Amino acid sequence: MAKISGGCLCGKVRYTCDAEPAMIAACHCTHCQKQSGSAFSMNLGLPLAALKLEGETLATYEDTGTTSGLPMLRRFCRHCGSPIVSEPKSFPGVGFLKAGTLDDASWVKPGVQIWCSSRQPWWRFDGVPELPGNPPAG
Repeated sequence: MAKISGGCLCGKVRYTCDAEPAMIAACHCTHCQKQSGSAFSMNLGLPLAALKLEGETLATYEDTGTTSGLPMLRRFCRHCGSPIVSEPKSFPGVGFLKAGTLDDASWVKPGVQIWCSSRQPWWRFDGVPELPGNPPAG
């Protein structure tokens, strides 16, 4: 796979990552629905250490209303509001990069759907495994 690259809507935040995604997941949780403004959020699970950010410093919203009881740090461009990466404290060292910010997302295909217990009834990925909540840790 080529290097992953992308950025925010206004171009003030750019990133690259050399790591292969450990997971590509469509998250249907109500928090991702609100953050994305859509029915789900497409996320690439990557080691945070491999994600290289450039440009403006990201703003952070600490989402404390998670089912795990541990916060999710939602990082976004402070200028245009584009969500870039979410960092769940329940999965230390992992970042969930927002696929909509990729320069080329044509290769992205979900391997799993999570939080299907709150999926919108009018949306479904046919043939993609469904979990009612988070995937098992580890």
